[in-house]
Amino acid sequence: MNTGEREYDVVVWGATGFTGRLVAEYLLQTYGLNRDLRWAIAARSQTRLEQLRRELVDGAGELPILTAESHDSASLNALAQKTRAVISTVGPYALYGTELVEACVANGTHYCDLAGEVQWMRKMIDRYESAAKESGARIVHACGFDSIPSDLGVYFLQDAATQRFGKPCSQIRMRVKAMRGGASGGTIASMLNAMAEGKADRNIARIIVSPYSLNPENEQQGPDQRDQTGPVYDPDLDAWTAPFVMAGINTKIVRRSNALMGFDYGRNFRYEEAMLTGDGLWGRLKALQVTAGLGGVMLMGSIDWLRSLVANKLLPKPGEGPDREQREKGFFNIIFVGCLDDRRLRARVTGDRDPGYGSTSKMIGESGVCLALDDLDVGGGFWTPASAMGKRLIDRLQANAGLQFTLEED
Repeated sequence: MNTGEREYDVVVWGATGFTGRLVAEYLLQTYGLNRDLRWAIAARSQTRLEQLRRELVDGAGELPILTAESHDSASLNALAQKTRAVISTVGPYALYGTELVEACVANGTHYCDLAGEVQWMRKMIDRYESAAKESGARIVHACGFDSIPSDLGVYFLQDAATQRFGKPCSQIRMRVKAMRGGASGGTIASMLNAMAEGKADRNIARIIVSPYSLNPENEQQGPDQRDQTGPVYDPDLDAWTAPFVMAGINTKIVRRSNALMGFDYGRNFRYEEAMLTGDGLWGRLKALQVTAGLGGVMLMGSIDWLRSLVANKLLPKPGEGPDREQREKGFFNIIFVGCLDDRRLRARVTGDRDPGYGSTSKMIGESGVCLALDDLDVGGGFWTPASAMGKRLIDRLQANAGLQFTLEED
């Protein structure tokens, strides 16, 4: 289907939610209205959309509005037919996202989201991959803090290694050096829902923990084991590390990218993620503290009544988040250490806003624009940020979204 004839280039689905509103603000600030990008906002409530349009900065009065329902296929098909690409911010995606993916696939409409739900992504791939290839729809999950910095950081470092040494790194370790800003309410809701699904179905539990569960069929084995679960010393950085809460999705996205790109990183490529906690005794104690905290979260998530209590009483709910000052004070700083024989190559990815909201909203905004406007090398199917958009998205993120990708001498 020729998406060039659509009324809009991009539609932001879930624009009245907390993150959706940030995406709309970003697109308005960066691309304006009635210029090179034709875009609209969409949600189920016309009244709330009109209120959002009034509350946005000057110039939003003519911003087009579309309405649909998450579980109404007819309205979602009508929406998908109007645009070249959909940016979806409505999660948990396992609860609210399936019908929209189906509509985009059926209508040859490109799609990106913030999903970190491995079990749901696996289901979407298995159910709609063939149809997406036929319709030409590019479907790209995980276009926020999970997993763009990880996926494109590895892509960036491997490209540098190939140019410098003639071959990619055989192993890359990602380390979160520092960040300020918490996970979004929607991310937390998605994690809790995944825990509930995994407890109810052992097959889903296996998908969540298996290192290669997002790889294409018959390519779901490799050298990597399960993600780090306790303190580990990193000799290259002379520091202790602790488990990183997003590793369970990021590592799988990176491995899927490798497979989709014809194993450009090598069939024996290894990848892992962790948080730096410092050197010496203090660094080790902090790593133990982080490990214990994550263990507590997993325990709470495994007990039905406790999971419900945490979700309803103690954690931010979907639609809630930090204020503007908190978002602008946030940041992230991530290091990638690549191993190539006896050589080391390092890269750094940084973001200028809090990872869960401010930076994520810019990352998914640019992903949607990239899918809609850029001449990409791939056709329809289920892709990752690196395998679908690669350098084009890196260029957009550096030019517009406050991310920086830099190569460092070890």
